[in-house]
Amino acid sequence: MLTTAYRRLRLAALLGVALASLSGLPPALAQDFSQLEARLAEHPALEAMRHQSVGFRERATTADALPDPVLSFGILNFPLLDPSFSRYLPTSKAVGVRQMIPNRARRDARAAQASQNALQNDAAIDQRFAELRADLIVALIDQQRVKTLQALLVARDSKYDELAQIVETEIDAGRPALFRLAEIDVERADVARGLADLEAEADQIRAQMVELVGEASDTPPPPLSPQAWSGEASAFHAVRVARAGVSVAEARIHQAEAAWKPDWGVQLTYQQRDGQGDDWVSATATFTVPFWADRSQAPALREAEAKREAARSQVMAAARQASARHQAWEATRAAAVSGIAILEQKIAAIRDQIAARLTVYESGAGDYSPILDGEVAVLGLQGQIAGEQARRDRAIARMNALLAGP
Repeated sequence: MLTTAYRRLRLAALLGVALASLSGLPPALAQDFSQLEARLAEHPALEAMRHQSVGFRERATTADALPDPVLSFGILNFPLLDPSFSRYLPTSKAVGVRQMIPNRARRDARAAQASQNALQNDAAIDQRFAELRADLIVALIDQQRVKTLQALLVARDSKYDELAQIVETEIDAGRPALFRLAEIDVERADVARGLADLEAEADQIRAQMVELVGEASDTPPPPLSPQAWSGEASAFHAVRVARAGVSVAEARIHQAEAAWKPDWGVQLTYQQRDGQGDDWVSATATFTVPFWADRSQAPALREAEAKREAARSQVMAAARQASARHQAWEATRAAAVSGIAILEQKIAAIRDQIAARLTVYESGAGDYSPILDGEVAVLGLQGQIAGEQARRDRAIARMNALLAGP
């Protein structure tokens, strides 16, 4: 007999529940999903990405600015053997200022690249938030599934209590039903083990929710329906991020092309004399010549063009991957819907059998144990339906996370 082993497993399951309540995990709180969503928007990973966007936009501002002017102070043509500021005509004190002026096209291209980096990062923030939101919804779905399965297992265990009493009555009446009692003990042990596994899974889900929103919650998942897809690749978050990368690469090309244009500079020097003669003023203008273009500007331009082609290829790769993932999740959803329908048909058939056997039993013929066996089978199928419903909803959440809003 496995009654003793079953009782030990059942006791272990109950102890597991008690220990979970005393664990370091925060208690689950009932909240509205919109509140959880607001807390999710404050996730540290998203905050870090937002700070990166701010940094890119500040870089765009600085990229358009001129470099700091250079001030210089000194003396010119000062005699060493006969030191004097007034005896020799070339001797003077000099004060100068020099300002470099990078060409406007290069500065605009640098600012545009930084702005495009910010836009790409913003698109990546939207994608990351959609992924985290899907993770949160999946956690809530799994949490609801675990609660449903726990309730079904408890109900199943109660049915086994009734069934065991009936079988024991049959044994007392001299019927050879001892083997059935052993089967019941085995099945009840499976129920106890299932409860323990579900409690461990519940702890894992609570830990995941703490990572996502900072606390566990008993909030039910939001209503889910597949988001309509237009069939355009631009509807996917991943494609939008990749296309923003193309804009970044094009801005880099403009910056490389601007390197062929000259950078300017102006310098003004005032020379003061202490002796006879006037003070002097010197002015100089400079500009760069792409003399080493074959080894500098040209390779840089080819590099930028190669990165643009890589970014364009990344767009196509992202579109294919996102489309394939969407189709895979849709197939999973459809399979789960079909599985639910089949299981519901099985439940309907078993309930018809239960009703027929109950009629026979009430007429005074037959046993009550087949009726309880049928009810246990229904509870098992309802557990499978809960699993299929969770699989369906998880697929919908993952599908919707791939798509950006209108």
